[in-house]
Amino acid sequence: MADLQPTVVVTGIGMITPLGASLDKSWEGLRSGRSGIGPITRFDAKDLDTKIAGEVRDFDPLDYMDRKEVKRADRFAQFAVATASQALKDASLSITEANAPRVGVLWGSGIGGVETLVENVLAHQRDPRRISPFMIPMMIVDMAAGEIAMKFGPKGPNLATVSACASSGHSLGTALDVLRRGQADVMLAGGSEAGLIPVAIGAFGAMHALSRRNEAPEKASRPFDKERDGFVFSEGAACLVLETLEHARARGARIIGEVAGYGATADAHHVTAPPPGGTGAVKAMRMALADAGVTPEQVGYVNAHGTSTPANDGAETAALKALLGDHARRVPVSSTKSMTGHTLGAAGAIEAAICLLAMRDGILPPTINQEFPDPDCDLDYVPNTARRAAVDVALSNSMGFGGHNVALVLRRLAA
Repeated sequence: MADLQPTVVVTGIGMITPLGASLDKSWEGLRSGRSGIGPITRFDAKDLDTKIAGEVRDFDPLDYMDRKEVKRADRFAQFAVATASQALKDASLSITEANAPRVGVLWGSGIGGVETLVENVLAHQRDPRRISPFMIPMMIVDMAAGEIAMKFGPKGPNLATVSACASSGHSLGTALDVLRRGQADVMLAGGSEAGLIPVAIGAFGAMHALSRRNEAPEKASRPFDKERDGFVFSEGAACLVLETLEHARARGARIIGEVAGYGATADAHHVTAPPPGGTGAVKAMRMALADAGVTPEQVGYVNAHGTSTPANDGAETAALKALLGDHARRVPVSSTKSMTGHTLGAAGAIEAAICLLAMRDGILPPTINQEFPDPDCDLDYVPNTARRAAVDVALSNSMGFGGHNVALVLRRLAA
C-alpha cells in the first residue's frame, strides 16, 4: 500500500438481520450463538421443497421513512435507508450543504427489487393497465443508493455494485478506493437484500442450492459440518460509514476500526461452483493482504463466506490452508451465516461489520451447528460457542455466482 494513501476507518455501523432489525439486536444474537432461521411466514410455502428462511420479523420501515416513501420503495431499498440512518446516528455524522459534495454512497445488492418486479409482471399479465408507474425505480439495484442520497443528502460519488453474493464486499472495496483517490471524505457503503418471495425460493431450490431441513430450521445452516445440505435464504442489510482517518479525527469521531485492504478476482471457471482448491479466492485474499501490508501470520480471525453448501465450504477451507500455510491451524474461522443464513448481496457488508465488532469487543462469534466433523473441513471454526480473543487483524471473504471473489482486511486501529 502506497505511503501517500489515506488510512480509511469505520466510524458508524447499521445492521438488519434475521436476528434483529438493529446492530445491537443482531450482535447480541451473534454473540449468543442464536439462530435466526425459522419457518417462512411472509407467504404460504407449503408447495415448496424448502419452507424455511431467515426473515427479518421486527422491521418497520415507518421508523425511517414516511408512508409515501415506503409505498414507493422496494423492501431492499427500505433496508438500505434504515441501515444508513442507523449508521449515520452511530457515527454522529450529519450531512449538510457544506459537506454533502464530499460524502458519497456505494451500495451492493444481488437481485435488488425482485419482489417489485415479480408483482408487476403478474399484474401486467392480468391487465397491462395495472402495472405500477413506480415499477422501474423500485426494482433497479442502484435505487438503494439513490434513496439514501435523496433521504440524507450526500452528493458525492453514488453508485451500485452487482456481483451476486459478493456485491456488498465489492461496494466496501470500491468505497475504499474512492476515499483513497481523494474523491470523497466520507462514503456510506454497504448492501441490502430482500428477495424472500416464492419464485426466488423455488429458483434456488430448483438448483438444489437450499437446505431442506424444514423440520429443524435452527439447525439448517451448518457451514463446514459434514451433514450440511445447502444454504438458507435470508434477507438483511448493513451500512458502514467509511471516512479518511484525517476527516474522522478532525470531527472527533469515535473510530471502530480500519478497512485496510481489498482484493477482488474472478474464477473464470463455472456459473455457480468454485474451482478446486478455491484458487480464485486464494488470489483475492493474497491481494487484500498485500494491499493492507499484512502477512498471513498476522491474520487473527477469518469470517468465512461459509455458505453451508458442500462445494463452497470445502473449497474455502482449502483456500485458507493455501493462504495461511501452517498458520491455518491456529486461526479461528467462523461462518456467521450459521446464524443469519445467507443474505446474498448483503452478506459482505454484514460480515465485514461483524469482523469490526469482534475486534472491538474481543469476542469471536461461533459457527453453530458444528456436530459432525467433515474430514475436508478441519480448521478451527469456533464451534457452537463464542470465544474471547484479542484480534488485531481480521479477514472477511465473499464469493458470488459467476465466480466473483472479494476479500477485505479489517484492522483494529492502534490508539
